[in-house]
Amino acid sequence: MRTTYRMRAGRFLGIPATGLILLGVAAILWAIGLPDAVIAVFLVLGGLVVLGGLYILARPPVVLKLRDDDIEVRGVRTPWTDVTEVGRVESTHGEAIVLRTKHKDQPILVPISWLAPGQTALLETALRDRLNAAHGYTIWDGTAPENGDRAE
Repeated sequence: MRTTYRMRAGRFLGIPATGLILLGVAAILWAIGLPDAVIAVFLVLGGLVVLGGLYILARPPVVLKLRDDDIEVRGVRTPWTDVTEVGRVESTHGEAIVLRTKHKDQPILVPISWLAPGQTALLETALRDRLNAAHGYTIWDGTAPENGDRAE
């Protein structure tokens, strides 16, 4: 099973806003009476930036993908068996979810501010569940094992 987490769309509101500013500049240039070629450049550029910004708002970039065998964060895949711990740390981007790996100098950071609201708790639960499954851990339900089920 594959789960994809995308960046918070609000991070990209500046892109279509910039396109609208360019369209406003085109209107001002038209009002001043500059040549049509100059106005056309600003109209085309502004329109393309607005359309690109709307596309990014509709489909924000992927932050991470969870798969049964591995996790992919910003294009880098790491097998679940290499991940040793999931937690939170402070980073230069604010609070982040950290995945510590067997390689001490290569932790994987996912800034919480990048995620859409409400995805943080779901992501942390999914990370812990997949990490437990990869290492063969199960949640203890509080019951004692059957008589025939003894630890060896």
